[in-house]
Amino acid sequence: MSTVESLLNPSASKLFSSKSLFNPSISSSSIFSPAPRLRRLSSSSSLSIRCSATQQMEAVVDSVSPGQFRVDVLSESLPFIQKFRGKTIVVKYGGAAMKSRSLQASVVNDLVLLSCVGLRPILVHGGGPEINNWLKRLNIEVVFRDGLRVTDAETMKIVSMVLVGDVNKNLVSLINKAGASAAGLCGVDGRLLTARPAPNAAQLGFVGEVARVDPTVLQALLDKGHIPVVSSVAADESGQMYNINADTVAGELAAALGAEKLILLTDVAGILEDRDDPKSLVKQIDIKGVKKMMDEGRIGGGMIPKVSCCVRSLAQGVRTASIIDGRLEHSLLLEIMTDNGAGTMIIG
Repeated sequence: MSTVESLLNPSASKLFSSKSLFNPSISSSSIFSPAPRLRRLSSSSSLSIRCSATQQMEAVVDSVSPGQFRVDVLSESLPFIQKFRGKTIVVKYGGAAMKSRSLQASVVNDLVLLSCVGLRPILVHGGGPEINNWLKRLNIEVVFRDGLRVTDAETMKIVSMVLVGDVNKNLVSLINKAGASAAGLCGVDGRLLTARPAPNAAQLGFVGEVARVDPTVLQALLDKGHIPVVSSVAADESGQMYNINADTVAGELAAALGAEKLILLTDVAGILEDRDDPKSLVKQIDIKGVKKMMDEGRIGGGMIPKVSCCVRSLAQGVRTASIIDGRLEHSLLLEIMTDNGAGTMIIG
């Protein structure tokens, strides 16, 4: 019987209390393993399989030692480790996973574990809630237009201070504490990103787009075994700083690096066949299918820029792009190290 199903049910963590082989802070129920499931399972089918598998596992748990359980998990995970070892994975971090300490720890531990088994992860982050908190402290009005932050000169200083000096360094510290080696940078460092004003800059202020990517500094860090942590701030040719959407930055970096996967952590399950039915998750879809759903109006609101970002990165050579549920603990491991994933995978 496959042990991976324990990952998909939080109650499974009570089955074993021994420390994992990789990190004492990760329970054995959080380790990944593959399972012979189809990526396109519906949510209802997946749920029934999870329940059935969990019941089966509880029935045999008395006959399997914790040590044997861990060995079985590691053995089953080998095909995934072999598939992704040495491959670059770009993760955009935000939403609930950034607000919750437990989910934050989950993301950090997942990144460290993936790095330990040979993947080359890059973490790209925003920090909207933290920016809002600081603006309120300083009595600066928070203004949004069409879902984008209006960023005047004063606000831009706060954005840079929070993203580069606070959020970024905190994430670097957490990753280092978890046992890996992280390096924090923004678009200005090593000329990683060159910005240009957004088309509607007259209304939005210093909101920018990515004009150019030079991944040299990232390649050097990855080759030395570091986990780069990138904040979504960059300057134009004149040195003027711009606030850039973190999804966009992640997508452009993934394309420039020829990444195996782009993963966007969100506060939703993924792309839904019916926006009003949270159980109608689309597990896998190609670019043609996504465009059809957008034309039919089944993809809308805040999902549009995320899907567009994924489609653009795929068109530039990224192998797969996934929009996953960052509200699930260890969603990164579920997405990379299991067949079923943790959201919607878009393929070229």
